[in-house]
Amino acid sequence: MPRSLGPLMKADSLPYDWQLRLVQLLAVPGLILSFYLWLYHSGNLINVCTDSGWDDCGAVSGPDGAYSSIGPIPVAFIGMLGYAVIFLLIWLSDWLPRLDAFLPEVMVGLTGAAFLFSLALTALEIFVIYAICRYCVVSAAITTVMLILSISYLRSINKAGALSAPN
Repeated sequence: MPRSLGPLMKADSLPYDWQLRLVQLLAVPGLILSFYLWLYHSGNLINVCTDSGWDDCGAVSGPDGAYSSIGPIPVAFIGMLGYAVIFLLIWLSDWLPRLDAFLPEVMVGLTGAAFLFSLALTALEIFVIYAICRYCVVSAAITTVMLILSISYLRSINKAGALSAPN
């Protein structure tokens, strides 16, 4: 007997790739957030964070932040590209069936890389800069959830493949 999710929906009615659709949905606020931070870094936007002890977006991701760029490339721009690639790969999988064969592994790799990048940046915030950017923490949370959903999708695809494989 299938587990019920309420009177309007049963567990069997979820799309097989619901995890990917949530990852794609989460890429949108991540893209907006990183675009905001990129605008702030380039000096085109006034910061809404005020210096209040640990919460200092200017020291973390501002134009004068020591760790807000990797060489000439702002970290926020790298995040923006990452979120855009994740969104576009999931969207392209609807149009390019060849991509479906590798998409679970690619998504775990991309979201895993984003998670590790966010983890390293958060460690810099805490242990080196001694300040936290609230927007960066939200972005790190988004990448964490994206990684968990990508791993869940990979596991469900592997489980479905194992069940359908001939004995």
